[in-house]
Amino acid sequence: MKKIKRSNAFEINVTIHDDTFIRPPKDSQRNALVNRAIKEFAGELNILDEQAKHFVPGATLHSFDLDREQKVMEDQEIMEDWQIPLMKEMAKAIAENGGDILEIGFGRGVSADMIMQHPINSYTAVECNNDVIKTYFETFKTTHENKKIQLVHGLWQDHINDLGLFDGILFHTYPLNDDEYMQYVNGSITFAEHFFKHASDHLKPNGAFTYFSNEIDSLSREHQQLILKYFSSFSIKIIPLIMPEDVRDTWWANSIVVIKAIK
Repeated sequence: MKKIKRSNAFEINVTIHDDTFIRPPKDSQRNALVNRAIKEFAGELNILDEQAKHFVPGATLHSFDLDREQKVMEDQEIMEDWQIPLMKEMAKAIAENGGDILEIGFGRGVSADMIMQHPINSYTAVECNNDVIKTYFETFKTTHENKKIQLVHGLWQDHINDLGLFDGILFHTYPLNDDEYMQYVNGSITFAEHFFKHASDHLKPNGAFTYFSNEIDSLSREHQQLILKYFSSFSIKIIPLIMPEDVRDTWWANSIVVIKAIK
């Protein structure tokens, strides 16, 4: 089977060599499925063409000279200020109904402060960086000394099986080295993909999970299927962003999707 779709900007050529690939009972059904896939891909290219017009150049650094587990970092290296509106929506997504909240990656404590604005029962953070804990978490804990706060000091991979169940989980970490970047950023739909199963395992029924989505204004079919593999439903909200021209993080678009996945 060979399919071709042309436009003024591009040409798509699809050749299927395996006669058993995408093989429903009827040829007409097969044609319909392949045609739909090509149409969706062409539509995706046109959407990306429009989105690319709103990107900023950025000054992204994808090579880490030092492992960032214990690296002493500047504020903007931990989390850039353009993410603050994003953190507000992510905090709301998992904490607006209260309960017990888990945050993987404390960072500057921006999202933690926002989580505290909701009627939660307890807050648990998992953070590995000693300097982050000393500089940000200790101040945060003192500021909210009337709240039930727990710190799990170390990599989440080493402690996740010791944690209980939560009503909300926020996952916002970063690759610690080049290997993690290649595996979990380049090789995944979203960096949080390798945490999805753990999030599902540690959520109470109807609990909510959110993470940095790497989606601009919608979700791909593959991303949706991945979410629904571990969660019963999800909702999305598009957050406008004001991006600096020299953004250092791996994001260049002027919007991002906040995802709320429900156990």
